[in-house]
Amino acid sequence: MSSASLSLDGNNFELPVITGSEGEVGVDIGKLRAQSGAITVDPGFTSTGACESAITFIDGEKGILRYRGYPIEQLAEESDFVEVAWLLLYGELPTAEQLKVFRAKLTYHSMIHEDMKKFFEGFPNNAHPMAILSAMVCSLSTYYPESEYEETHDDNIVRLIAKVRTLATYAYKKSIGQPMIYPQNGLPYCANFLHMMFAVPTEEYTPNPVLVKALNALLILHADHEQNCSTSTVRMVGSSRANIFASISAGISALWGPLHGGANQAVLEMLQMIQDDGGDYKKWVQKAKDKDDGFRLMGFGHRVYKNFDPRATILRKMSDEVLAELGVNDPLLEIAKNLEQVALEDEYFVSRKLYPNVDFYSGILYRAMGIPTNMFTVMFSIGRLPGWLAHWKELRDSDSRIYRPRQIYTGAQARDYTPVGAR
Repeated sequence: MSSASLSLDGNNFELPVITGSEGEVGVDIGKLRAQSGAITVDPGFTSTGACESAITFIDGEKGILRYRGYPIEQLAEESDFVEVAWLLLYGELPTAEQLKVFRAKLTYHSMIHEDMKKFFEGFPNNAHPMAILSAMVCSLSTYYPESEYEETHDDNIVRLIAKVRTLATYAYKKSIGQPMIYPQNGLPYCANFLHMMFAVPTEEYTPNPVLVKALNALLILHADHEQNCSTSTVRMVGSSRANIFASISAGISALWGPLHGGANQAVLEMLQMIQDDGGDYKKWVQKAKDKDDGFRLMGFGHRVYKNFDPRATILRKMSDEVLAELGVNDPLLEIAKNLEQVALEDEYFVSRKLYPNVDFYSGILYRAMGIPTNMFTVMFSIGRLPGWLAHWKELRDSDSRIYRPRQIYTGAQARDYTPVGAR
């Protein structure tokens, strides 16, 4: 095994080097503190590997994203969300029989306990759907307590994937004052979601196949993305042996942040701001180019992908298909198209690799599909759920120790207490 050397105060320490299956290299510092008394400092964990994982591989320089070795382009084109969920959870594509049984279980568990309706009644009408979703997912632990048996974990994994779309659509219906729509056993996963979102008791609703295909692709593309903020949160909470529902609820809360899952919502809010200002997108492009102006175009560039986001390439084509199918005439989408054209052709954006990313196109698609802006992060949660669950399962199966990061203390040194009257 190769090693790396660290010199500290005249002492040399040999640290093992770990090489991943795709050639990624990491220096194992797990015993550094015990050997030297020192720790590493890496704010934001940008150069720290918190675990070894066999789920997702990303090469940001080359624009590669693979789930369990399968290119995201192939999965988005050939597979569907339920099959990809199985792949992430269990490491291999399911057989026809395994997939049939998995789909049947998701259908069987799609209902929620009738008593949970009372929880929805307690939320104000303007409650954010993410707040409701996080609370309701955590509350599932009171209905399905964990046991020591592995079968219970698998059952609860199925329950979460099945019920999260029901909880999400109930939250939406609550926010607009419409009655909740029950899932239909005869509809596949994504079609059932659209049915619960948009059907009303007095009208017949048939999900548009183009929208069903688009939703499958959107959820697949968001299903996992390595050790991001919310996934790492799920693993950290799970490392304490917190139950699966509490761990996923924590991930939902982490995803809610505007720097994470809220990015596609921020894209639509930016487009609305440009429209409210008169729709002159060129003015805002110039503001984005001005280094002294605080304005930044949302949905362009990516922290991981340095040349292009492979998910955005897929969604760009998908957005054209959906907009053509629906014949949407939306001023915000027109502004988005113009911004996209600028970003792909303008030397300022091209040279800085500020290309439209997955958040840019997913926001456009969700708006075209009729999904309101405050539900965008909920959609992200539904898509990311199999990835969170796969990481939670991987962590449990590895019998990991509880996560316990260190710190460098920079506060006051020891001092004596002074009574309040003497201060």
